Amino acid sequence: MYYHASSIGNIEQLEPRISNHGIPLIYFSEKRENVLVYLSNAIEKYCKETGFEYDGIWQKWGAYGFDQNGLQRLEEYYPNALEKTYKGVSGYIYCANDIDEADFEVQIPYAATSSSPVKIDSVEFVPDALDAILQAEKDGLITIMRYEEMPQKMKEWNVKTIREEYENATDHPEYRHFLRGNFPYIIENTR
Repeated sequence: MYYHASSIGNIEQLEPRISNHGIPLIYFSEKRENVLVYLSNAIEKYCKETGFEYDGIWQKWGAYGFDQNGLQRLEEYYPNALEKTYKGVSGYIYCANDIDEADFEVQIPYAATSSSPVKIDSVEFVPDALDAILQAEKDGLITIMRYEEMPQKMKEWNVKTIREEYENATDHPEYRHFLRGNFPYIIENTR
């Protein structure tokens, strides 16, 4: 079974779209819990909630990684990031029994891609993404590193990385708006 998350309902067939990799693909995971993070884009949600108008392609915020066993770990890089991103957000998890896998290797555990349209075999409505994520954590399917638990070394990496991201995002005003709003203590001394 292959899983794909979307905020859009009533999809019967998924179509390849231009991705961060610059080629049209559909992204899937062989684990349902791994697609929960795609039910909301923190950047898009923050911009819309703060009235920032933007009509380009939204930058993605992927605040997760995987441990050595392939277990997904969501990471809060700013206070209450999970709640701010996922609380009250509904969406859909689309399931496909079979896909024609693309000849494109994704460096993400349990991920698969297709460059061909994919017929949907079933769909699950998720009424609240935060509730689903917290349930997956409770069930031991994912882990969460809350902002308050972030080790000092990672906090230092966070400061360096956010400054670099801000400096390099000159073509993405929506991303800069998101970074300024959620990391003011880092961005205030950056051009």
